[in-house]
Amino acid sequence: MIKSLKGQFILSIITAICFIYLVLSYTDFTGEAKFSRILFFTAMILSVYNTGMLTQKYIKSKKS
Repeated sequence: MIKSLKGQFILSIITAICFIYLVLSYTDFTGEAKFSRILFFTAMILSVYNTGMLTQKYIKSKKS
């Protein structure tokens, strides 16, 4: 577990970018597997939401 806020922020950005890339490239090559598509899409949304929350926390800590 990364304890520094800056490390968590950078790791969450990388994870969100990887999930976005994975979801966009995965949906091009799959056929009728709707469950896995929905699962990856939900994980992407949660990852981007988490990155937004950490961005807010990081900006708030920089101002203080």
